[in-house]
Amino acid sequence: MKITTDHIQSSNKSRESQHAREFDFLAENLEKKGLNVENLIQKLKALQIAIPSWALGTGGTRFGRFSGGGEPSTLIQKIQDVGILHALNRSSDSVSLHIPWDIPKDYEAIRQVAADVEIGFDAVNSNTFQDQADQSLSYKFGSLANCDKDIRELAIAHSKEVIEIGQKLGSKALTVWLADGSSFPGQHSFRKALQNTYESLHEIYQELPGDWRLLVEYKPYEPYFYSTVISDWGTSFLLANKLGEKAYTLVDLGHHLPNSNIEQIVATLMTESKLGGFHFNDSKYGDDDLTVGSIKPYQLYLIFNELVAGFEETANPSPAWMIDASHNLKDPMEDLLQSVEAIKLAYAQALTVDRKSLEAAQVAKDVGQGQEILQDAFRTDLRPLVREAIRQCGGAISPIQTYRDLKVRETLIKERGNDSKASGL
Repeated sequence: MKITTDHIQSSNKSRESQHAREFDFLAENLEKKGLNVENLIQKLKALQIAIPSWALGTGGTRFGRFSGGGEPSTLIQKIQDVGILHALNRSSDSVSLHIPWDIPKDYEAIRQVAADVEIGFDAVNSNTFQDQADQSLSYKFGSLANCDKDIRELAIAHSKEVIEIGQKLGSKALTVWLADGSSFPGQHSFRKALQNTYESLHEIYQELPGDWRLLVEYKPYEPYFYSTVISDWGTSFLLANKLGEKAYTLVDLGHHLPNSNIEQIVATLMTESKLGGFHFNDSKYGDDDLTVGSIKPYQLYLIFNELVAGFEETANPSPAWMIDASHNLKDPMEDLLQSVEAIKLAYAQALTVDRKSLEAAQVAKDVGQGQEILQDAFRTDLRPLVREAIRQCGGAISPIQTYRDLKVRETLIKERGNDSKASGL
């Protein structure tokens, strides 16, 4: 299925009048506050959020997975589904592939399919957390951190292969999430595991093209529960610093212990010019991978508040933006549309913060006023601003309602069947 301009225009027609009223009212109020609405819209247009190939199918738990039907079972279908999302919201112009789940058989054909739906290729992701069918050695007790050199070399060779695949597609970054760790005290040496990881990453780093980045992810637990080798942002930052200027920390919003101050982590990494990118999701207890903004929208806004300030105050390069969510109850396409909208809304809120007044309140130690300034931006309904940015780009005023009006899921089920399952999950 391919969504056309006619589909979008037809869907927008019934919503244009109400949207225009809501937007005009908001724009007038924002201009009264001294904000340049056109400038805000241009910044929102520029924010593009990559879609992970693994999130296009229904997720699950360790107890079960319940397919919703019509899932993309091939890489071409995954790219086409991202094309549907981008046609609707004009905010998701790239896909992030997971290797070996998404190895192209015909690179030229894959590039052509992507070009047809205006999709590029974001960071490529390595997989050393599960054994592949033809794998001679096992990652059961670790990969890049393994005490067995042959296993480490296998994982390194895989990462090098992922870089080669990414180069053929036009990607510019490699994301490494390392599942290595231990479930019991005494299982391995903390120091040796970290040293092995650094040496392995260093060998991979040497293979990076000059215009690439290495994004080092972290996670406090899971699949192991006593220790994880790269357990937090500090360990990731340490490794990125040692590796060199092309290595950065990747922040996954779910990869923190409960109540972690993620916005402070973001501010610190930007100060050191080591924030490489984001995996956006939401969580209540841990790495829940829930829809962005569904649990902690204020935290998401505070994170973007630090990002917007960091863009002006630090030399941190533009981060890579990607969703990393997967759930077993919702239509994954709707989930992704909701997530992108939540991200853009949080960005819009952060863009409208009165930074001069906030700085003045901080200097004056006026704690109450600082809170008022932040919460004023958060509590202002900026959804019409986000919708206008999407509309001006040729997208749907209401992407989810248009998705439902066009019966996208029903059409995909007719085309692919009820038993079609996304590869890799």
